[in-house]
Amino acid sequence: MRVPERWLRTYCDPDVESAALEQVLTMGGLEVESAAPVAPPFDHVVLARIDSVTAHPDADRLSVCQVDCGEATLRTVVCGAPNARAGLWSACALPGARLPGGLEIRESAMRGVTSQGMLCSARELGITDDHAGIAEIDPPPGARAGSDLRQVLALDERVLEVKITPNLAHCMSVEGVARELAALTAAPWRPTSWKPVPVTIDDRLPVRIEADDLCGRFSGRVIRGVDARARTPAWIRARLEAAGQRSISALVDLSNYVMLELGRPTHIFDLDRIQGGLTVRWGREGESIELLNGQTVALGPRDSLTVGVIADDHAVESLAGIMGGEATAVTLETRNIYVEAAFWWPAAIAGRARLFNFSTDAAQRFERGADFSTTADHVEYLSGLILETCGGRAGPIGDEVRRLPRRDPVRLRISRARKVSGIALTADDCVAALERLELDPRRVDEDTIEVSPPARRFDLAIEEDLIEEVVRIHGFDRIAIRPPLAPARMSAAPEGRVDPLELKRRWVERDYQEVIQYSFIDEAEDSDYGIGEPALRVLNPIASDLGVMRRSLWPRLVATLVQNVNRKADRVRLFEIGRAYLRVSGAPEADRELAGVRQPMRMAALAWGPAWEEQWGNPRRMADFFDLKGDLGAVCRHRPLAFEAASHPALHPGRSARVLLPSIGPIGWIGVLHPRLAARGGIDGEVLLSEVELDGLLVRDVAAPSRVSRFPPAIRDLAVVVTDAVEAGSMLDAVREFCSQEPSTDTVRHVTLFDEYRGKGLENKEKSLAFRFWMQDTERTLADADVEAAVKSIVEFLAAQFGARLRS
Repeated sequence: MRVPERWLRTYCDPDVESAALEQVLTMGGLEVESAAPVAPPFDHVVLARIDSVTAHPDADRLSVCQVDCGEATLRTVVCGAPNARAGLWSACALPGARLPGGLEIRESAMRGVTSQGMLCSARELGITDDHAGIAEIDPPPGARAGSDLRQVLALDERVLEVKITPNLAHCMSVEGVARELAALTAAPWRPTSWKPVPVTIDDRLPVRIEADDLCGRFSGRVIRGVDARARTPAWIRARLEAAGQRSISALVDLSNYVMLELGRPTHIFDLDRIQGGLTVRWGREGESIELLNGQTVALGPRDSLTVGVIADDHAVESLAGIMGGEATAVTLETRNIYVEAAFWWPAAIAGRARLFNFSTDAAQRFERGADFSTTADHVEYLSGLILETCGGRAGPIGDEVRRLPRRDPVRLRISRARKVSGIALTADDCVAALERLELDPRRVDEDTIEVSPPARRFDLAIEEDLIEEVVRIHGFDRIAIRPPLAPARMSAAPEGRVDPLELKRRWVERDYQEVIQYSFIDEAEDSDYGIGEPALRVLNPIASDLGVMRRSLWPRLVATLVQNVNRKADRVRLFEIGRAYLRVSGAPEADRELAGVRQPMRMAALAWGPAWEEQWGNPRRMADFFDLKGDLGAVCRHRPLAFEAASHPALHPGRSARVLLPSIGPIGWIGVLHPRLAARGGIDGEVLLSEVELDGLLVRDVAAPSRVSRFPPAIRDLAVVVTDAVEAGSMLDAVREFCSQEPSTDTVRHVTLFDEYRGKGLENKEKSLAFRFWMQDTERTLADADVEAAVKSIVEFLAAQFGARLRS
């Protein structure tokens, strides 16, 4: 929010310099992000008066102006602005002037007429964005042509850009900031004052509130006979422009001024365009309205939100608390008006403007909470400004009160304030701070203070809110800096636990790069990869393509691959460790788990392109299933994995497998991305994917000592013939399990599968698998009989379990 310093100091003027003022506000919770003059630097620009205007002899759209710049003779200035006219006071940049943006003014000929300067628009001077014509200036009393424009218009006045946090709605006005400044500095402050305007007519506009959960109070009055063409007072225009508001017309300017000064958004209707009375209600399906910004919007419920409206007997005339409608907007022809100020419930305004992809100053204030006790007073104040500027006759104020917020007392314990703040606060300190904030504290007992939050303070609801207020006034910069004191105990990492950082290092060692992605994903994209129950929807997504919680890490990995391929990457290796979010019916509530929801940690990897970087020592080969399988096995080398052929909707049929931990069961998937999904992303070649749940992989067997044999091993190779349906991996696991349990094979130390053969000598749909057995005893050299007995037991087991026969 832009706060002109001079305007602020008219309410509260502490004896501090500008820099110190900014520091005081920042340390009081009102962060001053920047401070700059009203207009950026420029020079040699003076207040000037146009003496006469004639048409340019050789250009239809140009005029030749004789301009009084306070010199002995008039200056000839060629101008193309449509509002250039005799008697107009404006800004003239003299030759040698340097304007914002680096434009330098020189005397030059324009279509045969020499221009001795330039008449400037407000945008060319950096004052406002108005560039419809040259600046129209109301010179202050005593100002003369030729005076330095920066001094005449006080353009060197500093404007503070104050960052208002959402809980400080009462500071979204110059008066609100001044009240806080007075509390922070103990300087006196002068609130805005006004007198009731004389009521000279008895005209009233009937108002009916149908939705008290939308509007708690509605105040307004009729004013007839206004002059909408009246010029806004120069001092109000100057304050509006310094605060970043463009002057539009007197009625609009005065309404905006009250909003900036008091934090009270108001609206002025053209009374003659209202049919019947006004009704405050929720919008209905099929209704629409053309807004002041030219946008036509439908008012039916959307995204579970309904928009409040003000309607007459014929149509909707305004979006409640957000923006008025074009149908009843005031114009320069308006003669009779209805001035309105209302209390809109914050929950009824929050998020509504964003439904239509815009935001307004009014909505920002109402959704944070506006003072509900001063609606009629502020109508009175705005009425006085209107009558003073535009004339007219005012009717009585109608004040419809339906339902207002309860302001339950909040208690503050001094002992609690000391504990939370770490400051040795006394009861007198707390009372004094709260009194400076005009919160009217009451002592309940020696340790307790009670405050009834005023109507302007929606941020005071619990004890910690009052503690924050006390600390703000005490001064955050006065809190002593003390290092935290805590017992520091070094605990050893469990030997049987694997740190996820170790897994990440292993992926990096294998030439993979870590990515960190959003946990949100597009619903359509998620449905291509996910299985099981529907994804969890996000109620208020940060973007339209981030509407659900991800059920798999694959979609964003593939999206990252597509981005890299589009940027000419020819080899991509990615991995991510993060959570997936699954809806699981019946899942109980647990530590960090919601009922019906699981959030498992997962580890996913993607490989695409050549198996290794191009170099002379290796022929170019594209990575395949077994490359990623080997990488996954190397990363999880502390927990041997098993693989089982299975189908996944996102993987290539026949080229995918489940990943299993023998002691747990299925923990994930590995395979080739389905060609349909690869083609959608425009990816050529195989995209290899794996994803496993992390919990089971973070445990490893703790090393245990064992005796080392001094005797030589006996090594035997065994080739057996089985059908193609027998999986080599499952057969190897079964052999290892058998050797660990069978007494006759207790000397078998290692078993490996080293060959697979199909072809001559075998029947169709048969294959030969060759196993190597290392047998060794710690007490003696094995005899041939012991070795043969072990081999016989293994052959019999394979024949019984898998129908295997020895290969001849």
